[in-house]
Amino acid sequence: MKHICIFTGARPNFVKVAPLIRAIQQTEGCCYELVYAGREDDPTLEESLFSDLQMPRPDVFLGVDCENLNELTGKVMSEFDRYLNQHDTNTVIVVDDLASTMAAAIVTKKHGLRLAHLVAGTRSFDINMPKEINRLVIDGLSDLLFTAGIGSSSVVTREGAEMHKIYMVGNILMDSLRANHQRWTKPACVTTDDYLVFTLNRKALIADEENLNRMLDAIVETAGGRTVIAPLRGKAKEIVERHGGIQVVEPLSYLQFGWLTAHAKGIITDSGNVAEEATFNNVPCITLNSYTEHQETVKLGTNVLVGEDAGKLREAMQQLNQGEWKQAQLPDRWDGRTAERIVKILME
Repeated sequence: MKHICIFTGARPNFVKVAPLIRAIQQTEGCCYELVYAGREDDPTLEESLFSDLQMPRPDVFLGVDCENLNELTGKVMSEFDRYLNQHDTNTVIVVDDLASTMAAAIVTKKHGLRLAHLVAGTRSFDINMPKEINRLVIDGLSDLLFTAGIGSSSVVTREGAEMHKIYMVGNILMDSLRANHQRWTKPACVTTDDYLVFTLNRKALIADEENLNRMLDAIVETAGGRTVIAPLRGKAKEIVERHGGIQVVEPLSYLQFGWLTAHAKGIITDSGNVAEEATFNNVPCITLNSYTEHQETVKLGTNVLVGEDAGKLREAMQQLNQGEWKQAQLPDRWDGRTAERIVKILME
């Protein structure tokens, strides 16, 4: 029997592991436990998240909750070490590039266990970014590198990973989109078919309020009469509401947000995950960042990078309004069958 531990560190990880859990449940000779670094009463893990994704809540909560990343890393290492001492485990799967993910990866290898990294090979090539350090450490330790595309596979190859460790399995986010396509729920905030979606979460973008307001000016002035719907929370919500001209709504459930983005005329976002989903749905997407972890969204998909430049954003919005958006295609293996490939590799 293969005993697999799936380690998660934050809410977005669950969208990526839900298809993996379904695939494991359908595989004979394989069982899993889902571990979460945070607390059982974490407010970001609302019950609807798990019902929407058709997955169980974590089996184990490590209970770590602190703001300082170095402190968090140490506490997760201590708690996950205790977990592995008490549970029979063959393989640990870690997701993405959080400090908690890196901590779990280090402890896994100290125990001499097989480590698999889901969404390996993503890079910003900016060593001053904390997540970039996490990525380098996790990929360097991993025995199995599950990448979303050729670009990510090339990155880990250049960095010296052995070829037998690298598996281009595709983008597992697409598995969740494919599985839930018929379950999307239209949110009450949508009262027109002609709308754009705006999301904002990146701390650096929110911190420079003067520049952010210039970008908000560009969105409002070039929306072409379309409603701009923005599910926001915290400081991002405060700034955008204060600016005006954008319909700010409460954060939506997974199934509601899936409907909202799938039916939009265009998306403005600073989220790589949202941009990837836009490519799958063939919806024009403008990303407020100078890089993307998955270049496929730009080279093949619907995504355009404008950085934090209000002028470039305005130009992209005008192209969108004029119907001059580029023709896109789905990247290789972004077909909604990534989890099946992963479990087959794990069983081999």
